Amino acid sequence: MSEVSIGRKKEKCENCTKQCNKKKSDKGINSLQEKGVATGEVKESTSVQQVLLSACLSCDGCVSEDEGQKISQQNLEEINHVLALNKKCDTSKHKILVVSVCPQSLPFFAIKFQLDIPTAAKKLCGFLKSVGVHYVFDTSVAASFSILESQREFVQRYRRKHHDSNAMPMFTSSCPGWIRYAERVLGSLVTPHICTARSPQQIMGSLVKDFFARQQKLTPDQIFHVVVAPCFDKKLEAVREAFYNSILETRDVDCVLTSGEILHLMEQSKVTVEEVDSAPLDHVFGETSDPGMTRHEGRGSEGFLEHIFKHAAKELFGLDVQEIVYKTLRNRDFQEVALERDGETLLQFAAVYGFRNIQTLVHRMRKGKVPYHLVEVLSCPGGCLSGRGQAEGEGGRPDRALVQQMEEHYSSLPVRLPDTNPEVQRLYQDWLDGHDSPHAQQCLHTQYKNHTQAPSQILNSDIQW
Repeated sequence: MSEVSIGRKKEKCENCTKQCNKKKSDKGINSLQEKGVATGEVKESTSVQQVLLSACLSCDGCVSEDEGQKISQQNLEEINHVLALNKKCDTSKHKILVVSVCPQSLPFFAIKFQLDIPTAAKKLCGFLKSVGVHYVFDTSVAASFSILESQREFVQRYRRKHHDSNAMPMFTSSCPGWIRYAERVLGSLVTPHICTARSPQQIMGSLVKDFFARQQKLTPDQIFHVVVAPCFDKKLEAVREAFYNSILETRDVDCVLTSGEILHLMEQSKVTVEEVDSAPLDHVFGETSDPGMTRHEGRGSEGFLEHIFKHAAKELFGLDVQEIVYKTLRNRDFQEVALERDGETLLQFAAVYGFRNIQTLVHRMRKGKVPYHLVEVLSCPGGCLSGRGQAEGEGGRPDRALVQQMEEHYSSLPVRLPDTNPEVQRLYQDWLDGHDSPHAQQCLHTQYKNHTQAPSQILNSDIQW
């Protein structure tokens, strides 16, 4: 998340919407210093402390004690523990270890390995299987589901906008940092407007623990599912209660590791890229043919805005949009897109990245001055490729040179539209019993609620991000 400066006498963080007693008092600042809240690297100068917005939200009651314990378990030690149990004779404790890799993590490995993305993906897969991982998937198929369900929901919301005040604008729901902020700080101002489609990570969790488990004749608790992501906030998303099976005591995603943590695992193993055997990624249907790496449209964050915009233009107005032209407003991370016909604006979308721009959006919303039908919101400036789990440079800021390289690598992949993916269409039938089935609703959607907390619930988190 964005880095912010907090002076000893400032009553508000520049990116926060409400008072925070912990930061404006000496006691709160000392607590941040001692515990290294959320980042493990709180810094001090003569008059200013450098903290991350994730720390601000944590000490403002964002993370409960129970969540803190669950998040602290999402690390390399947990993976090593599962691998160690799998080597023991007691097969009752063995787990099938599945790793799902986000497309936004692959450019990071391509650069670190000095390879193109398809070759780097095979090297990564080969390494993971060499240490004991059984299956390695790419989450692109889950992202396709998330995009398609978001498209459908937007059209439904648009058609009821005249009699439903919460229908517009619709906010995207793929970014857990934004969702956390919306639920815990903004509350009912925005939660009714959030798209109910699950994020790609959590749809992948459903796919692995439901469809894939049944295909392998396993119960969900017999699988340990790891997601490799560019963002630390994905750890928070994985521990949401909606994604927990209380009967089998298992989560859709058991552990999230960042790209940087996986690279550290490779370094611990003292193996070089050249020594690793390449292995093709697995597919949920078990086919061995390699269709090649593809991506969705957009700058590197799955392109929800682009896909929904083109789909809505066609579905609602019968217009085919070939190219989307962005209008930059405050900066590159606050842009607009409009669909016009005969001088009339039919659709107006915005892409809002980073918490400074999110605050501008929220300020306008409070004043009733948000003209958008849809807003793609991401907490990381620059989008998902800039996630701190892989793009952090000196001083906690994004390594811009690395991010630019990752964007170039990502854009080199060919685009495949979600609705032309035969694997997705097959899964709609074989896994979900159709697009509008109760099973599809259960596995592909969730609800976002107002979870603003009272001061008595505030926790000084000591999680090391």
